[in-house]
Amino acid sequence: MEKVVIVSGGAIEDEFARDYIEKIDPDTLVAADSGLQFFFRAGITPDYVIGDFDSVDETVLQFFKKKDNIRWETLIPEKDDTDTEHAIRSCIREGAKAITVLGATGTRLDHVFGNICLLGIGLESNVRIWIVDSKNRIRMIKDSTVIEKAEQFGNYVSVFPFLGDAQGVTITGAKYPLERHRMKGFQSLGVSNEIVDERMTISVEQGYLVVMETRD
Repeated sequence: MEKVVIVSGGAIEDEFARDYIEKIDPDTLVAADSGLQFFFRAGITPDYVIGDFDSVDETVLQFFKKKDNIRWETLIPEKDDTDTEHAIRSCIREGAKAITVLGATGTRLDHVFGNICLLGIGLESNVRIWIVDSKNRIRMIKDSTVIEKAEQFGNYVSVFPFLGDAQGVTITGAKYPLERHRMKGFQSLGVSNEIVDERMTISVEQGYLVVMETRD
């Protein structure tokens, strides 16, 4: 279990998700609770199913329970983490080095914000974690990252400080560069930048940044 895709229970566009999974070819597919319903619709069997299953259609649940070679982990509804967080931490404990979470966005903004917070687990564990949907690719950094223009996800790159001010933020290769800037909270300075060179480099000397590649 090194390259993992977790499908959570938020909004998901089936065609995009199927194509994305095929493109990155993960070695482990994980259904987090009602993310199992995507696998049912897509005709894909996950390797690992985890959740309290309080929001999964019973027909879907029984369909997969009849299949062999699926690992199940049943959680209790009254717990201190979400099914998605539990899935991320379980995969990291078992050796995951890169995790993509699909179905982590949608109209429930509390869940969206909570899932963005989970990106910090990757910084604690030295594991790359992305949240991806058809319009966004989101990561969190505490040092630096490079986005190649030829491979960028969408047209815009937005950068936000997380958990307080971010010190020494440098952005190169962008329409709006920064040089060792202190990015403060309660501002929208980092919204909708654009890559103008072959690559955009984003770095921070102290603190955390959320980096969002987006398209309309």
